Amino acid sequence: MEERIRRIYVPMTETGFYILFCLQTPQHGYGIGQQVRQMTANAVSISPGTMYGTLAKMEKDGLIAFYSEEEKRKLYEITPLGKEILDLEIRRIQRLYKNSKGETVHA
Repeated sequence: MEERIRRIYVPMTETGFYILFCLQTPQHGYGIGQQVRQMTANAVSISPGTMYGTLAKMEKDGLIAFYSEEEKRKLYEITPLGKEILDLEIRRIQRLYKNSKGETVHA
């Protein structure tokens, strides 16, 4: 993985995390927004501008890729690089959580 990509995405924004997490199965921006609201009991809402700006940046950086078009909506899916970044972030969050509970985490 390019160091530049790692610096940009780790640690991730909450928006970036949820977008990559949701794209483990192909999805369009509106569907991602719906899924995030459902997962977070409406605590997190991604505005269309943020959603589509983030999708464009992630696609340009190779974290996600165009999958298909369905009813004039572009579906995206996570790439192997995106999965690697998502896995790094999940491990980082798990470490933070364990540390907050006083547990020692070994790398």
